[in-house]
Amino acid sequence: MIRPEDLLCPTPKGLYCPPGDFYIDPVRGGVDRAVVTHGHSDHARAGHGAVLATPETIEAMATRYGQEFTQARQSARYGETTSIGDVRVTLHPAGHVIGSAQVEVRWKGLCMVCTGDYKRRHDPTCALFEVVPCNIFISEATFALPVFRHPDSAGEVAKLLASIRAFPDRAHLVGAYAFGKAQRVIRELRDAGYQDTIYIHGAMKALCDMYQRLGVDLGSLEPATLEKGQRKESAKFAGKIIICPPSATGTPWAERFPDPVIAFASGWMNIRQRAKASGIELPLILSDHADWDELTQTVRDVNPDELWVTHGRDDALARWAELEGRKARPLHLVGYEDEAGE
Repeated sequence: MIRPEDLLCPTPKGLYCPPGDFYIDPVRGGVDRAVVTHGHSDHARAGHGAVLATPETIEAMATRYGQEFTQARQSARYGETTSIGDVRVTLHPAGHVIGSAQVEVRWKGLCMVCTGDYKRRHDPTCALFEVVPCNIFISEATFALPVFRHPDSAGEVAKLLASIRAFPDRAHLVGAYAFGKAQRVIRELRDAGYQDTIYIHGAMKALCDMYQRLGVDLGSLEPATLEKGQRKESAKFAGKIIICPPSATGTPWAERFPDPVIAFASGWMNIRQRAKASGIELPLILSDHADWDELTQTVRDVNPDELWVTHGRDDALARWAELEGRKARPLHLVGYEDEAGE
């Protein structure tokens, strides 16, 4: 009888597939063959012998690491099946960031699906999560506590626009992770009717250019360039939106803008004390991860024979599943971090 561990097994390097001799999102660079769910650096590392991923994730890795990020690359579109040895691998939308994918592996009648990072709600910059029936469902659990219930995205964007109207003499600096969150915030603003130029930190440019190449219209963007001492020049940023890495909001660079309102777009802004301790004046609860209700509903929707939980609050989600009468197992995989507040 085939055991799930015969097809995918947790190792210190990540989930390993013995019959296909590949890893899913290996946490260390340098494996011979990797299937990568998405382009965030805690899941996509340079230096592997070969990488299989969606075209968008391949593009993201090349943008971030350079064209030589792997010795061999193979792109597979959503729904396209690739055979690796006797294992059939199919990628499905995960809804996390552009190109993010769940990895479905099939072998000798057994089907396992690894979500990578995912969310269920609409995101104008990436494909919506797809429910994939399987025997073993392998889920993330970043926000797997009942306290994490993310509000409607449009409402959070409306808070930012209301602040601009209330404080037209102040610049609004929005801390957002450079890959995925920044572009989503920009696109959500456009969809809410905001058509003014949005200014971006230099760390955002390459990835915003990539999104534009991949067909996501971000509208008018300009660099948030301001040299020290240019007081007259700083006036043009009054009432404007500047998107920057979260780490930049506490630097002298941020102080050059007119009386800046510091905002931060992250699921972690659900925790008021965390926002307060970080000096965030305008917390925006915008997450690229599933919240508690999305995680639990997804398990019900997939209805697998067994749930495995890779990282995050894995014990909590596994315990919830057990209380529902489901077989569940926390994997306690290490090396996957919520980088800069996804």
